[in-house]
Amino acid sequence: MKKTVSILIPTYNEEENVWPLYEAITDVLQSKCPNYDYEILFIDNMSEDNTRALVREICAQDKRTKAIFNVKNFGQFNSPFYGLCQTTGDCTILMCADFQDPVELIPVFLHHWEEGYQIVCGVKTTSQENPIMYKLRSMYYRLIKKFSTVNQIEHFTGFGLYDRSFVDVLRNLDDSTPFLRGIVAELGGKRKEVPYEQQKRRAGKTHNNLYTLYDAAMLSFTSYTKIGMRIAVFTGVFFSIISFLIGLIYLILKLIYWDRFVAGQAPTIIVVSMMCSVLLAFMGFLGEYIAAINTRMMHRPLVVEEERINFEGNENQPIQHPNSVS
Repeated sequence: MKKTVSILIPTYNEEENVWPLYEAITDVLQSKCPNYDYEILFIDNMSEDNTRALVREICAQDKRTKAIFNVKNFGQFNSPFYGLCQTTGDCTILMCADFQDPVELIPVFLHHWEEGYQIVCGVKTTSQENPIMYKLRSMYYRLIKKFSTVNQIEHFTGFGLYDRSFVDVLRNLDDSTPFLRGIVAELGGKRKEVPYEQQKRRAGKTHNNLYTLYDAAMLSFTSYTKIGMRIAVFTGVFFSIISFLIGLIYLILKLIYWDRFVAGQAPTIIVVSMMCSVLLAFMGFLGEYIAAINTRMMHRPLVVEEERINFEGNENQPIQHPNSVS
């Protein structure tokens, strides 16, 4: 009996890519992986272009292609994670819709999976994206890896293969803001890392901006590090000591040179301004941790589905996750 491979493709405004990607994936699966059955699952985050109409065409033509349409855009983390939980294959390969994740690695991933690896990660060694952005990402990965309580995977975006046993672990996680990259590093079993060069986006515009990148960074920091809290504590202690010493020096000078020493208001204003700026910065950092805790405590659903296509029988009901809503 053939094993089944699920290919998961999250989409958002990818009208120029969905058909070419579908054709590229099916060509690789049929020519290089003939011993496997497959399903392709598109999960769309409320695209504003013609993506959904094109996905419907693909689903009408190929019953092995499925689709989940969300009622709104639930973000770059929740939708792929939820999609993973809805796949039914013996393993699932998650890849972006913009061709930055090479479809040629599908047979390589399957080869390593057959060797016994539970997870096969695609790890970028080089990238054709903006070199400045790649350098910034490299700095971020080194920083998070250094301070994380879990040994994080550098330049891993989620592109990879996940065995059904690990997908079952994801289904049982009660986390309304899952960070897949961290979860793979924290809870994943035997893992193989496959290097590759990230290509340029084939068509369309990237959906990442400064805010989404900041959001991703904060999610990883608040989920897997205590560094923000520790820096706040140490900085507070440091400036408390400095403030005490400055105050003590001024008191001694005033007592010794009572009539001649005039401190004025400038030192006080400088110290107070410095302390207030530090406090505001760390209040914001602590707010990120509190916001992350609050989001998890509300137990909101990962996504809310609007429609399913080519799911049959019991598949029309979402595979249950603690935060599933259809």
